Formats: sequence, C-alpha cells, structure tokens
Amino acid sequence: MKFRRVAFSSAAGRVVEETREIDGSGGELRAGSVGFVGLGNMGSVLAGNLVGAGRAVVTHDALGAGRSPEGAVHVPGVAEVAHRVRVLVLSLPDGAATEQVAHEILAAPCRRVRYVVDTSTVGPAAARTVAGLLAEGGIGYVDAPVSGGVAGARARTLTVMYAGDDEACDAVEGVLAGLSDRRRRVGDRPGMAQALKLANNFLSATTLAATSEAVAFGLAAGLDMATMLDVLNESSGRSAATSDKFPAHVLTGRYSAGFANSLMDKDVRLYLRAVGEQGGPAAIGEAAGAVWERFARAEPGADFTRIFPFVDGS
Repeated sequence: MKFRRVAFSSAAGRVVEETREIDGSGGELRAGSVGFVGLGNMGSVLAGNLVGAGRAVVTHDALGAGRSPEGAVHVPGVAEVAHRVRVLVLSLPDGAATEQVAHEILAAPCRRVRYVVDTSTVGPAAARTVAGLLAEGGIGYVDAPVSGGVAGARARTLTVMYAGDDEACDAVEGVLAGLSDRRRRVGDRPGMAQALKLANNFLSATTLAATSEAVAFGLAAGLDMATMLDVLNESSGRSAATSDKFPAHVLTGRYSAGFANSLMDKDVRLYLRAVGEQGGPAAIGEAAGAVWERFARAEPGADFTRIFPFVDGS
C-alpha cells in the first residue's frame, strides 16, 4: 500500500490533514472517503454536498453514472464501493432496495465498510431488519432519513433526523455534517428516525391534500388564489403547504418540487402500516391515504404538488 498526506477544506471551513491510503488501482481507501449508493433526485444532490464538503466520494447507481456529481468517482457495482470506503450512504426508493444493497455489501469481497448511513425512507420495520443484517457482518447502521426536499438539500437546510447506537452515530458524525447543516439525533436505535420521518410525511401529505380542498372551495366561491394564500399565511391556517408548496408550485403552475406522488403514497402507506403494528389511531391517516392512493394511480409519477389540480378536478 502507498500513503500520502493531503489537506482539504471541511464543511466548517477548516483545513484538515489526513493520510490517504491508495490501493493498487489508484482507489483511495481512507477514512475520509465516503461511498454513496442511489443517485436519484435527492441522492445526487446529497452526494454532491459531500463532495462540496471536501470528501472523496465513490458513487454507484443502478442507472449508471449520469447523475453522479462532478468530483465524485462512479463505479459499476456496490461491491466496489464497499471495497473502497469505511462509511457508505444510501439513498434508495424503498426498504426492499435497501435490503438488497445490504446483502450486496455483506457479500462484497475485501469489503472495508464499517458503517452504513441510510437516508432512505423505508419505515421502522425495514430499518430494524437491515440493521440486524448488517450487524451480523460487523457493520453499524445509522437510520438517517431526510426532510426538506431537493431544494432544501441544495441549500443545505435539509433536516437529517438520525438514530442509532452511540458508537455508530459518533463514527459517522462528520459524514452527516457533510450532508446538511441541519441534523438532529432523535433516538438510540434504528427505526426511531424512520418513525419520526413517517409522522412528518403524514402531516405533510395530509396538510397538502387538505389545503388543496380548501383552496378549491375558495376558488369556487370566487376568491383569488394569491389572495387566499396571503391571508392564510397571516392566519391560523398557515402551513408549509400554504407558505411554500402552493406559492412556489401551484400558483406558478410549475409543479416541480422534485418528489413524486408515488413516493408520497408509499410513505403514507408505510405510516399506516406502522400505526397498525402499534395499534394507534388512524382515522385521518386512512382518509388522507385514500386520496394519495387515488392520485398516484391516476397520475403515476406526477410531482406531488399536482395533487391540487387532481383534487380540484381541473
């Protein structure tokens, strides 16, 4: 092995020196390297944030290198990522995909991964399952879903809510800092952050659907949408839907928040499943879930802010 001393600027603006270990093919195997698997709308931005924070990032995506951020090294498989890094970040569509990648990590020859940070929304049960799988291979798992959308990821205002044991959380603290400037540890075991993320998305989904009905009602009564939003945002009906989603995407007709209705439908279903497992109340959740399920079936893959014209019937 060869070693060289390098310096880079951290997210906090400090110059950090570290020893980088170089393998025979030129691949860096240092503690500062981070792997990233899953380069969708959110994953590609988060991987770019890590590059911007001074990390050497090794990426993989099933669809190829097209969305790998500039400055990252894209490799053709999960096994190669697992060989090159100690910390690997996931941004995947669901629990099945996360579990599949976990199996690929465990099967990787000469793997060096010690910790996995999962920013995907997979639900508490899937997080616990994946944590258990990885633990069998001596790999720590930090459950770290995110909220704030693609725009929030670009602005580094995205909230990273994370949960895991002390050792794993401490070990990946620098990587979490590279993802966003807003982070909050919410629990000491995987699944707890997923529960909070599902509660958040349930509220987001319900508020957006309810606001769509309220605005449709106002328009039918002859009100102007912009006027409605101005007054609602100065009143008790204010929410992220009235202050952000409607002004930015519905009023403008852009409908480009970067989050698909099918994903929101999935998240609400995960929420209802988790509530059912715990035996909690779900009357409002079931009503909201039915609306999102109909919308996802009617316009699969549409931006989730398009729920307004769906509800309005326009």
